[in-house]
Amino acid sequence: MIRLDSERLLYREMDEHDFDAVAGILRDPEVRRIWEQEFPDEEICAWIERRQRGYRQNGIDYLLAVEKATGEPIGQVGVLREEIDGQTVWGVGYILRGDCRGKGYATEGARRMAAYAFDELGADRIVCDIRPINAPSLAVARRLGMTRTGSFVKMVHGQPMEHLIFTLTPEDFRR
Repeated sequence: MIRLDSERLLYREMDEHDFDAVAGILRDPEVRRIWEQEFPDEEICAWIERRQRGYRQNGIDYLLAVEKATGEPIGQVGVLREEIDGQTVWGVGYILRGDCRGKGYATEGARRMAAYAFDELGADRIVCDIRPINAPSLAVARRLGMTRTGSFVKMVHGQPMEHLIFTLTPEDFRR
């Protein structure tokens, strides 16, 4: 079982007992706006099952990010095995509750996950695929030192959605 931490956050695997926390994150109005979808109960359950499958297959996936000071789940941050433009890559992802945005948590979590990907997984690069309308996530990628390297259309629930690709190498991360 993977457990990581950073200055203010603990990161742990999620399970079915985390349904309410995960639902609160995915049903946030800004998450729904960016992803252009609702998250009914069955999709929340399927989301958690995909994370658990990722833990078994890849050793890591989205982890529940919990604030150390309060014990409250504030979002999901992780290292994901992703298919982008026909290539399998390590990606870093972050999704926060609305009331937890703007506090540096996404940047802190993404930095921790980048370090894990480079140091523990031996990744030669990591990517973030971000919707162009998601200005806060674009800002996090830039704060990490990521460079925009392209774009692609991802099918999400049968809908084509443009995503920008940002890439980071270990050398750029350590600067």
